[in-house]
Amino acid sequence: MVRLDAEECRDLTREWLVTNGLGGYASGTVAGQNTRRYHGLLMAALRPPVQRVLLVAELHASLIGAAGKPVPLTIPSQMKLAGLLPAFRYAIEGRVLERRIWMEQGHNRTVIGYRLLAGAPATLRLEPFFAHRPADLHRSQRGAPDASRFARGWRVSLDGLTSYVEARPSGSPIDSPSWIRVEHRAERERVLDDQEELFSPGTVELLIQPGSPVTIIAGTDPLPDGWSAADSLLAARRFDRQTLEALGDGDHDGMTRQLALAASQFRVNRVLDAPTLPSLASGGGEQIQRTIVAGYPWFADWGRDTMIALRGLTLAAGYPEQARQILTTFVAFLDQGMLPNALHDPGEPTEFNTIDATLWLFQALHHYLETTGDWAFVNAQLPALEEVVRWHVNGTRFGIHMDPTDGLLSASAPGYGLTWMDARDEDWVVTPRHGKPIEIAALWYNALRLMSDWASRAHAPVARFAMMAERAQRAAQARYWFEAGGYLYDVVDGPEGSDASLRPNQLMALGLAYPLVDGERARRSLDRVTEKLLTPFGLRTLSPDDPRYQHRFGGDHRSRDATYQMGIVWPWLLGPYLDAHQRIHGDPTVVARILAPFEAHFREAGIGTVSEIFEAEPPYRPAGAIAQAWSVGELLWRARRYTPR
Repeated sequence: MVRLDAEECRDLTREWLVTNGLGGYASGTVAGQNTRRYHGLLMAALRPPVQRVLLVAELHASLIGAAGKPVPLTIPSQMKLAGLLPAFRYAIEGRVLERRIWMEQGHNRTVIGYRLLAGAPATLRLEPFFAHRPADLHRSQRGAPDASRFARGWRVSLDGLTSYVEARPSGSPIDSPSWIRVEHRAERERVLDDQEELFSPGTVELLIQPGSPVTIIAGTDPLPDGWSAADSLLAARRFDRQTLEALGDGDHDGMTRQLALAASQFRVNRVLDAPTLPSLASGGGEQIQRTIVAGYPWFADWGRDTMIALRGLTLAAGYPEQARQILTTFVAFLDQGMLPNALHDPGEPTEFNTIDATLWLFQALHHYLETTGDWAFVNAQLPALEEVVRWHVNGTRFGIHMDPTDGLLSASAPGYGLTWMDARDEDWVVTPRHGKPIEIAALWYNALRLMSDWASRAHAPVARFAMMAERAQRAAQARYWFEAGGYLYDVVDGPEGSDASLRPNQLMALGLAYPLVDGERARRSLDRVTEKLLTPFGLRTLSPDDPRYQHRFGGDHRSRDATYQMGIVWPWLLGPYLDAHQRIHGDPTVVARILAPFEAHFREAGIGTVSEIFEAEPPYRPAGAIAQAWSVGELLWRARRYTPR
């Protein structure tokens, strides 16, 4: 359980998050003020996990005592996160009131429950405010809302979207339509439009007293007959309990348990249109697949992020079947030997602008097989994987091809960053890394070695894969070592030759299933990375000695992207770092020391989860998305894999 005291609750940078397994969510600041356009009580995913729309943005609550004067519930005196369920306590005129928020799994439905824990009965006045707009866009006071009142609340239609707000028990809805203007501080800091107008159809008043809770339900559909707030809360708690039980027997520490809970928020359904894809649903026209949301509040499902995060979010969390389902989803999207970089809303084209997402697929399959022993599934993927290798040898999108002179992969695509360091602003690519990046060489070598292993097991010809792998390794060992620095070049054969920037990408050459570099060079490389790049919350993306180094993150889009991978710290890189450290030093005790700072991080930014990035100098301020899949996944994988029990 994570607890925040009254002073901590005042901090507008602390945010809570609940999710529904569809890509939908509810989120806001612990202090109660919405500071982002992404904050709200019902961010529904209409085409899971995408086509997100903010329906119910705010719910203003006031307590009316005997004197008849409403006192608003503003900043809580305490917040606790039990499992994944945030609860807020308010001390008001001798009363203690608790507000609890959860979402129902598999439904675009948020439940807000109020309990009077101490003090005399009072009237609770609630006023919902609706946005009805895409997640990324603020709305203006346009359109004519169609609000119809019924015994328990309202049905609101606006701009082609319909949502419902209901009260339990039945209250006294009062029609009093109004618009308010709100400002989102975090958007202003990002130099974006920070204002919008929200619509309210009226207020509802209900008596609240000890033992008689009040519940507000916001959803895309009216509640079914027999719906019960108590049963809904019981189901939410059961989901948390099952998430922890999936870890299996053992004395799991608090870090592992919290990471497992956080991991559950990223495993979601994806609704597909393609009739050829196998369905996880029984009957019906829609295909339901499993996928991973890359982060909250703004990311959808991304190929690279999914392949990297998958082993932690599924295998380490105790959900191997979901790992298989997610792999099935993405393998079905292979095209010209490439996995998509990102899947988007219906009608938007699938993007394939990535050189590494497909190569990470081999690592994901390796860990799936290692964990489950499910050779039948991996064997069934071999024809598709052979096609991947063939396309990469002969050439595919964005100039990605195997250089026939040394057997290494190369790519050059003006206007694109094809590696994970892909930040760009319009036509400006911050870290293009054209040529032969070190982690691509490592991933390509591993793909070939794994294909050799799997082909041998399938009694298929293996010599070509083994020969290609050996050739790529020889070339890499001859070409990537930067003797003057004592580490590996970040890129060779770039437009200006070899790039000696000290970056963390070389870790992939040291710690993957098959290390590309080992021995003394690997040790020296790791030492340099440790000395210059390691921080309490991840790895810097560029050495502080480099004149281009940036350690602060903020400003407008261009300013943020200029620093995104030019020094800023990424937690997910602790995974490759710990793999390399274990391979070279074999000291499992270092894992607990590396993970320890995140105990405190669970109390800041996204409460109970792990941020996307951190600034690169003390106090290492968290930034970016408040909950990131590969941040959580990579930490959970190492917590389960290396921490002594």
